[in-house]
Amino acid sequence: MSTSQSTPPSVSGAAPPQGAPADASAPASGGEPPAPPRFILYLDGPAYAQTLRQLTLWTHHVLLPVYGREVTSQSPWCPVWWEHPEAVARLHGLWLAWGDLTGPGSDMTGPAVWHRDHLSSVMDTLRDPQGPFAGCKPGMHRPKAKPTVETMDPFGPPPPPPPPSPWS
Repeated sequence: MSTSQSTPPSVSGAAPPQGAPADASAPASGGEPPAPPRFILYLDGPAYAQTLRQLTLWTHHVLLPVYGREVTSQSPWCPVWWEHPEAVARLHGLWLAWGDLTGPGSDMTGPAVWHRDHLSSVMDTLRDPQGPFAGCKPGMHRPKAKPTVETMDPFGPPPPPPPPSPWS
């Protein structure tokens, strides 16, 4: 398996992830290799938008035409998958693994490793009837309610005691 940080290949005009040239083995203009791409959940603003666009191009022009099976109630796919943060995170990880295992400098067995170690687990999780696309179907997106979380930090310092009452 390759340990180099190559990036996903360009797909229909998609540029490599933010901060990485098309060939990550090539030194940047300063003579040092570029920083590896950042995981999409750490990005915001224009960097997030550009990375999501690149991910969308790869998903629509590589992943789905080859691996997107028929949509059924037992194997849903959301037509606006980018509205599901879990799907964005999982697909971005899959895309980064694709770039690392199939890009320039990768081993000849990289594609087999990508299929074995990454593709099935991501697609099975996304398309599970209880997964992030549950209730979505062609032409219909169903937003998911986020779980409620207590606002108090259970592992933080205890709150200070209340001040003494002037009437005691």
